[in-house]
Amino acid sequence: MADMNERIAILGGGPAGLSAGMYLEQKGYHDYTIFEREDHVGGKCHSPEFKGRRYEMGAIMGVPSYYAVHDVEEFCGITHDGPKLNRNYKDGKGKVIDPFDPKKNPLKVPRLLKMRNQMKEFGEILSTKYKGYDVNGHRGVAQGRYEGDAVTPEREHVEGENPNLKDLALPFREFCKKNGVELVEDVWIGPFTAFGYGYFDEIPAAYVLKYLDFQTTMNFVNVNLWTWKDGTQSIWEHLNSKLEHGARLNSDITKVERRNGKVLITVNGEVEEFDKVIITSPLQYMADYFDATPEEKDHFSKIEYERYDVLAFTTKPEEHPEISYYIFDNMDEKRYGHLMVYYNRWRDDDAQMLTTYALRTHTGDPEIDYGTCREMVLGDLKVMGNPAEKVHLEKDWYYFPHVDSETYASGWYDEVEAIQGSLNTFYAGEVMSFGDMDETAEYSRELVERFF
Repeated sequence: MADMNERIAILGGGPAGLSAGMYLEQKGYHDYTIFEREDHVGGKCHSPEFKGRRYEMGAIMGVPSYYAVHDVEEFCGITHDGPKLNRNYKDGKGKVIDPFDPKKNPLKVPRLLKMRNQMKEFGEILSTKYKGYDVNGHRGVAQGRYEGDAVTPEREHVEGENPNLKDLALPFREFCKKNGVELVEDVWIGPFTAFGYGYFDEIPAAYVLKYLDFQTTMNFVNVNLWTWKDGTQSIWEHLNSKLEHGARLNSDITKVERRNGKVLITVNGEVEEFDKVIITSPLQYMADYFDATPEEKDHFSKIEYERYDVLAFTTKPEEHPEISYYIFDNMDEKRYGHLMVYYNRWRDDDAQMLTTYALRTHTGDPEIDYGTCREMVLGDLKVMGNPAEKVHLEKDWYYFPHVDSETYASGWYDEVEAIQGSLNTFYAGEVMSFGDMDETAEYSRELVERFF
């Protein structure tokens, strides 16, 4: 029987940590503490202010299938009240194009028709051959089974055997080729690679499809998007203020020891005692301050991550873009380091901030250093006809922690899930599900249901 009086520490005040606090509270736990190293909550939902309006340096938008984010909205009494987003496309030379309109691309009509047919086929394949592909988390996939919550408002628990799910360990490009639907990459690449999650020749299909399940992808395609007037960070600021115990900011944790059934956390030089700890901060660095076991060290040393850079800039009014632009030519892995997308959040104000996004890593190639990538992006903006007059803020994120296909197929997730709760320690956050705000929050919900 659960002990509602347990003292629970939550490491990290991003979507995963704050959601864990909310779900614990809703379940009847009230003695929890959320530790956040920064002076603000939200993690990569980071929305600074410029001239009275907030812009996005991290997460930008949501979709109606973000059910955990909707839980937070209902808990806080808020809604998605931000500007309506839309986008256009440019080629690598800065020419405005419409890559999906057959009338504007007569030479590509056969490819576009084939892509549309493959899209329909892909939806059927996912719902039948790969039944269970879209449940939250990765338990059982490498073993050919699914276990978790369905992607529905009710999130009913589902589980079953499906040997075909083992295919999800393949890189997404191989997965699509295996199923004869290679052209669906043209659709999935916008909300995946452009959003910093890597390239389809390197990332296991499981990550692509648990984030971009078919209904979520269709929401992106149809521009059925949610935004928040005060930015995605405001979701988590509202939640933090609504919780019984908001995050303790500026918490510098230097040591965590687990002994005698307790968890001892040294924070800002003082030792505090807890009964359990939920880690939502990067597991890759757990051994730097935890008394990590050999098993923990071994598993978490295999985590990889993307280097995803964001610049916030302004232009001269006459060079301000009228809309956001995607540059598909630069989403190819051969063009890593180049500008993939730039966002105009406030289209009614040509003095407002714009943001650029670029990836500077690709498996098998040397990492592009930050400064070089920055100059490439600024050069690309000139090519696009929207040069930066001034860069105001820059972020090089620790982004999208994941494991490679071989590690995924070997059962990494099942091995980590098997040690959940050992030494009163629970693992959550991005790598346990996927690195977007809804998947991480959803995983925290299910973790609380499973173990508390």
